[in-house]
Amino acid sequence: MNEETKTEEYTAAAPPDPDAKGAGETSFSDAEAPPASERAVAEAEDEAQRYLELAKRTQADFENYRKRMARENAQAAERGAAKLAKELLPALDHLELAIKAAEGGHAEVVKGFALVRDELLGALARSGIQAFSPDGEPFDPNEHEAMAQQPSEEAESGTVLQVYQQGFRINGQILRPARVVVAA
Repeated sequence: MNEETKTEEYTAAAPPDPDAKGAGETSFSDAEAPPASERAVAEAEDEAQRYLELAKRTQADFENYRKRMARENAQAAERGAAKLAKELLPALDHLELAIKAAEGGHAEVVKGFALVRDELLGALARSGIQAFSPDGEPFDPNEHEAMAQQPSEEAESGTVLQVYQQGFRINGQILRPARVVVAA
């Protein structure tokens, strides 16, 4: 091979024909964009709407769950307080009996018992538990337990004459009915 041949082998290619389609500098003006399908856009909008509805339902479900859990927790706390109060009420009743028995002689002992009773009643009240004594009220079987009937000229028939044991309510519901004597 001679040197002339070598140079021919390594020469640059001829420039492209300027009139040929797609030749020359690249221009995007002659490129065709695929047409956007209205159906594809509608499908995308429908899918977006479904996801939005799903998100709203999920958020509402979570809000309902949160409210239900708060309500159930409050009810569980109320049941716990009621259970504890039911366990403490007999001790409170015995304390009342001790106060009545000691009233005749030992003023300091009665005063001490009364302080303990008042503290217990205060603690129960702070927990939403209220004592009630229906003396002189009409008998209500939903709130009172009749222990005896006694004839009375001073009170109407069906009226509570005497309260043996106080009743207790927790947030308006009867925890323990009052034990009473009813006028016959």
